[in-house]
Amino acid sequence: MPKWATLWLPVLVSFAIQVPAAIITSRFAGLSPRDTALSILIAMVGPLALIAARRFPGPVVAVTAVAASFDIFLNDQGGPPYVALGFAILSAIVRDARIWAWVSIGVCWIGTISAAAVMGREDWTPFRIAGTTLGILIVFGIGEGFRTRFDRASEFRRLAIERRQSAVQAERVRIARELHDVLAHSLSQINVQAGVGLHLMDKQPEKAADALASIKETSKTALDEVRSVLGMLRAQGGSAADAPLVPEPDLGRLPSLVEAASSAGFEVHLDDRVPHAGVPAQVQLALYRIVQESLTNVARHASGATRVDIVLERTDDVYRVEVRDDGRGADGTASETGGRGVLGMRERAELLGGHLSAGPAPGGGFVVAGEIPVGRVRSDERSPA
Repeated sequence: MPKWATLWLPVLVSFAIQVPAAIITSRFAGLSPRDTALSILIAMVGPLALIAARRFPGPVVAVTAVAASFDIFLNDQGGPPYVALGFAILSAIVRDARIWAWVSIGVCWIGTISAAAVMGREDWTPFRIAGTTLGILIVFGIGEGFRTRFDRASEFRRLAIERRQSAVQAERVRIARELHDVLAHSLSQINVQAGVGLHLMDKQPEKAADALASIKETSKTALDEVRSVLGMLRAQGGSAADAPLVPEPDLGRLPSLVEAASSAGFEVHLDDRVPHAGVPAQVQLALYRIVQESLTNVARHASGATRVDIVLERTDDVYRVEVRDDGRGADGTASETGGRGVLGMRERAELLGGHLSAGPAPGGGFVVAGEIPVGRVRSDERSPA
């Protein structure tokens, strides 16, 4: 319903019922001109007060309750109910002015009954009091029902907004994780190869050429993977025609990853004991990214590293990956809790129900160890990346 309707319909309806009824009742009751004018004025107070119900629902229900009390005293012949009071009660409850409504109606009704008893009004029979009280309670019940529905609708909208925000935030984190893993590894490899090329440019030009070729290949791979991520985003928006996609990294690409990392100045030994055919795509991507980020961290932070050992294995319960180097890195506590790379690896493992630890290895070096439960992801599921 339009907002103007919720404001003006109660005003017009109550005015159309109360004012003509006050005129007709005063005429047939033979009221004096003064009492007739007073009756019409009281009948107009409620509808006019409803104009301010949207901004001041509490004071409006109080004013309308007082006017209704005067109306019921003035009109001892009965007549139509004071409709504006019902609209005022509904407005106050729906607009969260319950206390105003209950207190105003309670005080005015008790005061009205007490005044009638003191004045000895014979027209105030127990049946009339009980009927009026029941009518007021019915209006309150309707108002509370509207308020409950309104609260439920508001809660539903709030939860829907939170779900959309959570989904957007999760998508942002996933995209940031993918871009970080792609760019950090590739740029680290390019940085190392560029250093090697500069160092050997004069003494061993052929080695420098190999470094440049490696830079070209690494940058091409990184560019393709970045385009793949961007293509995924365009596909979600409905247009991916100009975005070349590449297959998601899996365990079959680990040897080429190891070969590229070996050019950074340390030996990389891969011990892959996992049968790739039975590993779900999500798990393969997570294991690949963990190895990739670990090798990136060795190249960037493990000074003096000469050897990196990578072990992948599967037991009955978990897929396990361990990357261990013999270098001297940063403080272990900082590496464990800080850094986007470790955080991204841990998120990948936890999203699949596993866990990951990273810290100094006994006897020196640094070790990254992750486990992903078998059976938490079906082999036919696709990776979210």
